[in-house]
Amino acid sequence: MIIKIDWTLCLVADAEIAGDRDLINIIRQAVAGGVTLVQLRAKKLSASAFLELSLKAASLLRKKKIPLLINDRPDIALACRAGGVHLGQDDMPVAAARLLLGKDRMIGLSVSSLKEALKAEKEGADYVGLGPVFPTLTKDTPLTPLGLRGVREIRARISIPILAIGGITKDNAPEVIRAGADGIAVVSAIMSARNIAKGTRELKSEVKHSFSRKRSG
Repeated sequence: MIIKIDWTLCLVADAEIAGDRDLINIIRQAVAGGVTLVQLRAKKLSASAFLELSLKAASLLRKKKIPLLINDRPDIALACRAGGVHLGQDDMPVAAARLLLGKDRMIGLSVSSLKEALKAEKEGADYVGLGPVFPTLTKDTPLTPLGLRGVREIRARISIPILAIGGITKDNAPEVIRAGADGIAVVSAIMSARNIAKGTRELKSEVKHSFSRKRSG
């Protein structure tokens, strides 16, 4: 059975964004603030360096019972016994990743259109990372932001969880949840916070309140 995931707030822990800072310490602070899921991203690291980082993150998060998703690399996800993998459109196909990871690990796919979202669900992705919702400076991308309307349209057409990403902050997170996202994934909203634990806590509070208002309204 696939691990159970609380989609509320995912930290995309990016090694390049961290720069000279200790990424594991950043993750530790975000965990203290209540992050519910961590995706580890390291586009420029060698396989061996990424594996070493992944093993450290997995060890920390396993003790806290927080799932870890590895960006792009099903092999590293297996090696560090992560909860799953998050793939991009140019990465290994979902079906091939499933052969490697089996049925017990989560496979997510980045999508930026209804067509890609429908295809991801059909091919067996367990969730989609949908974005960019808003303009973002964190990732160099030519993609046009979907906006809240795009989130609503895709939510109406797919049944698997939507983890929204791209330019999401404490101020606009409630709108994203109301549009139909099951949770949000952020990079700079947590990693650039002056106090990471406090910033995480405040962001999570906004998201959880949004879910409460959505259920009651």
